[in-house]
Amino acid sequence: MKEVKFVLSTGEEKLYPGATGDSVMDVALDNNVEGIVGQCGGGCTCCTCHVWVVSPAVDTLEPPHKDEVDMLEYAWGRDERSRLSCQIFLDQTDGLVVVAVPRQQA
Repeated sequence: MKEVKFVLSTGEEKLYPGATGDSVMDVALDNNVEGIVGQCGGGCTCCTCHVWVVSPAVDTLEPPHKDEVDMLEYAWGRDERSRLSCQIFLDQTDGLVVVAVPRQQA
């Protein structure tokens, strides 16, 4: 079992467990994390699961593939920390902290 810490729009931090191989989006949806919608179900065809990955974990993840980079062009508040949570898997890192980007993508 792995854990992901989500920082919500209120600044509140929530820690949720997930199984190795689950995506961060799966963990978010299983726990009703505000701001992560996952409208496409993890198919990397929308950006409603956009998150900001907190350093230093952003540097330890596998780089985003072209489809993810293309979709991030449409994400509100995109910056160097931006990733689609459907493309981050719990076997890639330990102690992952992500900031949920609510309202604007819902």
